[in-house]
Amino acid sequence: MTTFLAGLLSLASPALAQTAPKPNIVFILIDDMGWRDVGSFGSTFYETPNIDRLAREGMKFMDAYAACPVCSPSRASILTGKYPQRVGVTDYIGGKAEGKLIPAPYLDHLPLEEKTLATALKNGGYQTWHLGKWHLGKEPYWPEHQGFDVNVGGFQAGHPSSYFSPYHNPNLPDGPAGEYLTDRLTDEAIKLIEHRDPARPFFMNFWHYSVHTPIQAPKALTEKYTEKAKRLGLDKVPAFKTGDHFHTIQKQNQFIKYRLIQSDPVYAAMIEDLDTNIGRLIAELDHLNLSKNTTVIFTSDNGGLSTAEGSPTCNSPLLNGKGWMYEGGLRVPLIVKWPGHVSEGSMTDHVVTSPDFYPTLLQAADLPPMPQQHVDGVSFLNRLVGGPLPAREAIYWHYPHYGNQGGIPTSAIRAGDWKLIEFFEDHHLELYNLKNDLSETHDLAKQEPERVNELHEKLIAWQKDVGAKMPTPNPKWK
Repeated sequence: MTTFLAGLLSLASPALAQTAPKPNIVFILIDDMGWRDVGSFGSTFYETPNIDRLAREGMKFMDAYAACPVCSPSRASILTGKYPQRVGVTDYIGGKAEGKLIPAPYLDHLPLEEKTLATALKNGGYQTWHLGKWHLGKEPYWPEHQGFDVNVGGFQAGHPSSYFSPYHNPNLPDGPAGEYLTDRLTDEAIKLIEHRDPARPFFMNFWHYSVHTPIQAPKALTEKYTEKAKRLGLDKVPAFKTGDHFHTIQKQNQFIKYRLIQSDPVYAAMIEDLDTNIGRLIAELDHLNLSKNTTVIFTSDNGGLSTAEGSPTCNSPLLNGKGWMYEGGLRVPLIVKWPGHVSEGSMTDHVVTSPDFYPTLLQAADLPPMPQQHVDGVSFLNRLVGGPLPAREAIYWHYPHYGNQGGIPTSAIRAGDWKLIEFFEDHHLELYNLKNDLSETHDLAKQEPERVNELHEKLIAWQKDVGAKMPTPNPKWK
């Protein structure tokens, strides 16, 4: 092994730098899992022993972010290493809600011209497999045209019609009546590992449909959490608070519904089933003696669903959730396990975001980015293997759309402990110090005008650099 990776690995272990083959990569992306939906990140209601084991055996990132508060843009960002605005996919594909503003136009697919992470790894000798949700365009924009040798269950849909077979999924034959989707996808993942080419490393892009709506789970597990909620007295605690009207024409007569506690039995059951299946996958890697040379990444595409569509989870102490530019919509759990490279039980507050996976995983595989592929992400491999990294100057978001969950068109920057949010309906700015105010309850914009101006200028410059499109006034709004 030579070049960049060997130099980094020699910081942790000179022997590994000389002998380590290219690692297998298992990228587990959960749909709509909130930052606090995992036991090791603070949940006391949901049970996630297998994910918690990953955290004990790897590195836990406390300041990890999705590139967008909704799914498709974050997914495009992971695969390209670019901010969603540079790719053009800035809303969940199919989104078209209007309010006081007409949202900015966006691409309804991941362009085939993009050189994806899968393409780069495939060119580097990897077997490349996609399982689960795709939501990055209709044919011909499916995974098999974006660098993946195998596509199990990925197509244009953003969620399953049902988690129980029949699935009506063109890339996943129906199973026996009542078969559960998360179980089935894990069965398929295990088959791929068992029938792999042992002479080549593999990249498994395992993007679960769970825990996205519809909120459905096996009956026995649901009953378990119904009883647990009663035992803890959670069934007697108010679970919701009614908020303001939605800001969209489509929902202007409906109210935002904020969940106050984690107590939904069906959602909890979905999470436990998901955790069990992650445990099954890790057990298979252990059984085949593959774990020692497999990098496992566990994360989510945006924050938990907490203000609409049943509001099944609560992200407290983070504010709000999916669809919002507050921390509840952006901050996500992230765990990386890589035996022999990542120290067990380690934790970091180094700030990372979705575009960073592209350069990090290519460097872990000792492969260069694709030629002519612009990359916004910054590799955090050196942090994984125990070395230092300079503090991130800033990360950015731009969501010029109305989410289904109550959020409105916004843009944001985080620089150090400071976060500035720009609201496009009235162009007001909010400023928060996340170190002192993780819940974003104290807007410091009036007290810190110079900092507001400095961060806003950086945000505007970044918007211009990535070609960010802006919403426009809506003449139909009354």
